[in-house]
Amino acid sequence: MVVQRHVFLHTQMQLKNIAADILRYAKTLGATDAATEISESDGLSVLVRRGKVETIEHNHNKIIGVTLFIGQKRGNASTSDFSPTALRDTVAAAYDIARFTAEDNCAGLAEADLLEMHPSDLDLFHPWTLDTEGAINIANRAEQAAFDTDPQICNSEGACVSTQHAQFILATSRGFVGGYPYSCHSISCAPISGSGQQMQRDNWYMTCRSASDLAMPEEIGRYAAERALARIGARRLSTRRCPVLFEAPLAVSILDAFVQATSGGALYRKMSFLTDSFGKLIFSPHIQVYEDPHVLRGLGSAPFDSEGVRTTKREVVRDGILQGYFLSTYSARKLGLKTTGNAGGSHNLSLTSTLTCEDDNFQAMLYKLGTGLLLTELMGQGINFVTGDYSRGASGFWVEDGQIQYPVEEITVASTLQQMFSQIVAIGTDKVIRGTKKTGSILIDQMMIAGQ
Repeated sequence: MVVQRHVFLHTQMQLKNIAADILRYAKTLGATDAATEISESDGLSVLVRRGKVETIEHNHNKIIGVTLFIGQKRGNASTSDFSPTALRDTVAAAYDIARFTAEDNCAGLAEADLLEMHPSDLDLFHPWTLDTEGAINIANRAEQAAFDTDPQICNSEGACVSTQHAQFILATSRGFVGGYPYSCHSISCAPISGSGQQMQRDNWYMTCRSASDLAMPEEIGRYAAERALARIGARRLSTRRCPVLFEAPLAVSILDAFVQATSGGALYRKMSFLTDSFGKLIFSPHIQVYEDPHVLRGLGSAPFDSEGVRTTKREVVRDGILQGYFLSTYSARKLGLKTTGNAGGSHNLSLTSTLTCEDDNFQAMLYKLGTGLLLTELMGQGINFVTGDYSRGASGFWVEDGQIQYPVEEITVASTLQQMFSQIVAIGTDKVIRGTKKTGSILIDQMMIAGQ
């Protein structure tokens, strides 16, 4: 058996030397400022379906991006060729683009005093020496566990195992040089239950920096099967208004919507309903949103953002009041503010409530819901960030007196993000992490349910 070693083609020092050459050449051409990011990645992904291998993907990617400034004119170019000739051509291309670009008084690199010159190690790189045969075995274990859960698991969209290793170096003419390797590994399973017109699909997955933190593949497969089985016999609801409980994996989408509405690009373009909302009450008063970029092994962890700006722990929402936006250097300048170190996105956001008790698990949240809708799946992109209007296809379960009664499907949930944020009644302790965000299940006081 040949083990896949996941060794990068370049060392960090070699990448730093390439970056130094790029910045040096940019200077000789007449650039007043320049930045470059050099990255390479190596990965393996295997999908099995009904015990047979569907796809095996090996990838190795490398790219160099160059951003160059002539005063406040900006040019960008990129290449996957690391040869000296290609590097010089790429820098020259960025320079030529900058020459013919209109001046932008907000363009330019981040100020030197904002850069993270001494980044800390956040334990983000955990290589998984997994070969193709091993990945197939893990995927088969997950899918077989799903089939073994119940005879009503009749089919499968497959189980997938993936592992990804990457590294990068970011360097700017302001004196910043930094980078590090990182990893990301996942297991997923998507079984199908029932038969005929009553076939139902669901899935479950887990993603971690270290393979040792992943759940056993059998656990993932069984839980995915249980979710698919619970959806058999789904029916439609009549149109009504009622409380809605967002299951934790779905509740993360509320945080996603909040980040998009408070991101610099949407704000300076006046394309957000939260424009000019700093210092205003936008959530229920018991709601807190905290950003911690320095969580060890965190999927959203980073000592600096994609511009080299140091990241910091901060309260984004305190007692329902917005304390800060998500800004890059450019968007901050457009707004007359300072960057928040969020070029590239948010970092380990958590949504919590001061009303949450230790025993507010999922079952307790169902009791808080009482009679209403438990949401487990959302479909479509029905959010208007200019007005805040929210309307999405959905499925889940009807709940009465804190007990799940039956699954529901082919419904639409509607409200506005303004109302949803302000009508959050409770947040559970059943926390999940999806990407860079973490929350428990979220109970919203009232939403419109459109059914039959």
